[in-house]
Amino acid sequence: MIDVVSDANVALKWFHEHGEEDVEPARELLARHRAREVMVHVLDLTFYEVANGVVRRWGDAAAAAKLCRSVELRCKGNVVGADPSLLEATAEIAVKHGLTTYDAAYVAAARRFDWRLVSTDVRDLVSKGLAITPDAAV
Repeated sequence: MIDVVSDANVALKWFHEHGEEDVEPARELLARHRAREVMVHVLDLTFYEVANGVVRRWGDAAAAAKLCRSVELRCKGNVVGADPSLLEATAEIAVKHGLTTYDAAYVAAARRFDWRLVSTDVRDLVSKGLAITPDAAV
């Protein structure tokens, strides 16, 4: 089984497709997770980022809460929480690669557990070799 950590960009595509790219590969990743071919992990940060994306795009707090519950149900038991050493690694990666600490947190978790980071953030993560796209993961 392959272990990956999914960022919030990919998790949002599991449930919303209007105006989104890479929806099918993101959903295929989730399908492979359900089939136990791939183990998808998320960070506790993912829930805040998913909620932020929904609130900013649609201004709908109820939809944000619903989507976060859906992510939790799909990734139950596979949620990585912050700790001092992960936060330290996150800050170092953010400085080294010119990333936000949010993006760097996903990279730090992937490195800690020897997982692949799956993201659709081509500009900041994929182009720097820090993540793979969903279609490369499935």
